[in-house]
Amino acid sequence: MSTNTYRMPGKSSRGKGFFSLLDKVLPMDESIADVIHLRFLPQILFVAVLCVVYIGSRHYAEKKIRNIGNLETNVEDLRADYQTLKADYMYNSKQSEVAKEAKRLGLKESNVSPYKVVVTEE
Repeated sequence: MSTNTYRMPGKSSRGKGFFSLLDKVLPMDESIADVIHLRFLPQILFVAVLCVVYIGSRHYAEKKIRNIGNLETNVEDLRADYQTLKADYMYNSKQSEVAKEAKRLGLKESNVSPYKVVVTEE
């Protein structure tokens, strides 16, 4: 062979196929061509694509796991805040606490029991 690129026997580089384009873009010298035969190139490319997909899915899964961990921490913080606010609300809504707040505003607690107002239609 007089050229420095490896060509399959009986094939010209003027073809319109994928491998002729690959040969134009990525010329291989004879030492590489002895190790990697062009007939194995589709399998090698397929395995390479699978490796890239595997690595990408692994990164995606790790990102999701970190995100889930952060969300669990946020949920625990919000749950603690909710419990604290609920306890404060329950304490402040007791009648004795409402009476203290009303007294501070200058209001008096009524000693008269509430009564029902009945409206009759005539």
